Amino acid sequence: MKTIIRLSAVMAVMLLVFTFFAGTVCFAESEETASTTQSVEENENSGTSSKAMAAAACVAVVAAAGAISMGIAIARSVDGISRQPEAESKIRTALMLGLVFIETAIIYALIVAILIIFVM
Repeated sequence: MKTIIRLSAVMAVMLLVFTFFAGTVCFAESEETASTTQSVEENENSGTSSKAMAAAACVAVVAAAGAISMGIAIARSVDGISRQPEAESKIRTALMLGLVFIETAIIYALIVAILIIFVM
């Protein structure tokens, strides 16, 4: 259970770091392109592509970390059930609760990616 909590905390920190990184990249690129004499369409396309790349990186990293942590949690729970079959219901309940928390972090990353694309 401690591993699940640690991995969830790492995923939350990664989400915050990538959100900050995506915002910084988008803001820096928009200032950079605004100072040159490019057309308005090229400026919009450049900003849109950087937003898409930042959103994709955010979702990809958090989804990969979530998949790895879910695999570890499931493997540990199956191992625990095989050692103590009488504690199956308690282990299953803790596993489901942990998987819900991990999936929630992944959904938050998706929401942040959508916000990056449409709001920034």
